Amino acid sequence: MARNVRATHSVHLRNPEVAAEYLNQALQEDNPGILLMALRNIAEAQEGGIAGLAARTRLGRESMYKMLSETGNPKLSSFTRIIHGLGLNLKVQAHV
Repeated sequence: MARNVRATHSVHLRNPEVAAEYLNQALQEDNPGILLMALRNIAEAQEGGIAGLAARTRLGRESMYKMLSETGNPKLSSFTRIIHGLGLNLKVQAHV
């Protein structure tokens, strides 16, 4: 029986700790497109998907799709609303 990798991936990304680690790994790539696609994957995995995230953040659904595309360029205020809407927080730490 073939496994549905996307469904399995989505189940794991609903876990905030897994989602946070996934985003941290995306940040290590130093490529904004990878970070945005990781955010989109997490958003799609959540209850209600991207439409649900748009409602929670009070950002437009179509705007959300554009922001979370590989070429998206969300403002910092929108980015933080998305992070918080996913139940996550941003953290800055010293580079060592």
